[in-house]
Amino acid sequence: MKYKKLAVHSFLSIFFSALRKMLKAGGRHQSQSNSTIQFHIKQNRRKKNIMQLAMIGLGRMGGNMAKRIAAAGHEVVGYDRSPESDRTVASLEEMVAALTAPRIVWVMVPAGEATDSTINELAELLEPGDMIIDGGNSRYTDDARHAAELEPRGIHFMDCGVSGGVWGIDRGYALMVGGSEEDFERARPIFEALKPEGDSGLVLAGPVGGGHFAKMVHNGIEYGDMQLISEAYSLLKNRKGLDNDAMAVVFDEWNGGELDSFLIEITANILRFRDEDGKPLLDKILDVAGQKGTGKWSAIAAMDENDPLTLITEAVYARLLSALYPERIKAARLYSGKLKVESGKLSDNAQLSTFNFQLSIEDVRQALYAAKLISYAQGFSLLRHASEHYGWDLDYGTIARIWRKGCIIRSVFLQKITEAYRKDPDLENLLFDDFFHTKIQEALPAWRRIVAEGALSGVALPAMSSALNYFDGLRTLYSAANMIQAQRDYFGAHTYERTDRERGHFFHTNWTGEGGNTVSGTYSV
Repeated sequence: MKYKKLAVHSFLSIFFSALRKMLKAGGRHQSQSNSTIQFHIKQNRRKKNIMQLAMIGLGRMGGNMAKRIAAAGHEVVGYDRSPESDRTVASLEEMVAALTAPRIVWVMVPAGEATDSTINELAELLEPGDMIIDGGNSRYTDDARHAAELEPRGIHFMDCGVSGGVWGIDRGYALMVGGSEEDFERARPIFEALKPEGDSGLVLAGPVGGGHFAKMVHNGIEYGDMQLISEAYSLLKNRKGLDNDAMAVVFDEWNGGELDSFLIEITANILRFRDEDGKPLLDKILDVAGQKGTGKWSAIAAMDENDPLTLITEAVYARLLSALYPERIKAARLYSGKLKVESGKLSDNAQLSTFNFQLSIEDVRQALYAAKLISYAQGFSLLRHASEHYGWDLDYGTIARIWRKGCIIRSVFLQKITEAYRKDPDLENLLFDDFFHTKIQEALPAWRRIVAEGALSGVALPAMSSALNYFDGLRTLYSAANMIQAQRDYFGAHTYERTDRERGHFFHTNWTGEGGNTVSGTYSV
């Protein structure tokens, strides 16, 4: 059924739609269509909590979301710039006129300029009491700006991070909302129509900006998960020598255990998929990864919060490196077949490498799982630091719980995160939880073997190795950062703290004899 047959219109929307179709094809067929619409209006208005909503942007996500909302019995007026879409009105003016005040308008267009211009146009058309929900992948910093610009006009604003992909229309979407509790409750029937069944898939993450921040971190973790899976795939293919069908069996087995997740599931399906000629389609896909910005924003936000989001950032860098395709071709020709590992020593006069740890599939699984734990630990650490910085008071356990359904990173593992934060809402790092501690300790030997295998055999494992370095750095009580501080003080008089003094007191040494000794009570890097 087409979207416009599912949607329920106001009188003006029906009028304009009917007029356009009568001009094209005469009014006989349209009269029948209007009768159907009117029937739906009468039926739906008998139900409780029926809402009226405008959806701007009827692409793959917006169009499917509009259909799901309409199928739940709500009135939906759809607008898209493309005349080829299933839009029910031809302009924003028409759309606003078709809604009864106070209006709710959901914006589902590309982040950045498209969202900005749409919201600016709406600001001139809407009235005090109306509400705009930005459901695209906007940057969280844009949300505060939009809210501040709309507030003097009396227009309410909410942000909503949406995950679920093309399956959301049937399975529901994971929704991370930012805004006031009052606005959230006002729009709840719409959110309830979009979310999966059950108690997962919907959370008021925090005030304005909190929803998109949670979605940004969700996507950052997604970057990490995907990169880790690709590295496991590379090991099984390039070091274990498994073909696609054999690897599909491995991923199926992994999906039946503690790695049970959507991404592991679809990896097995991808490995089995055949092109028209019967050959694996995966082998024909160019190894140049794209991105839409949320992973990069996660890395930038982590730096702003002084939070070491190393694995997720490395996953972003891995995509950037994959995009250097011409350079990779040149480097492969220049350096392939020139390294050999013998007795732990590297030489440049023979084929790459005969060295082998007798790589086991179980070691790969454990390394993948351990690194995955690090990815989530880093993601939730960033959520915590941002929450403290902005005063959002995010509920980390609930965020993990709603990610169990409807989103791309859904997995059974997320329940363990919910349980960790239920036990200790103030948990500084998930690695301090008993479950994480036990699993990391169990997987650590295999994890180290796999990272060493990658380094010695020339198989790039940027995410797995970055995760291990983060873990080792975090657990190291006496690191080498004292040397960095000494160097900074030597060339720039940046000062340092001392182990034999209280924290918060800073010192400078006259390292060369050309300056004086200083002591500072405060210092900011």
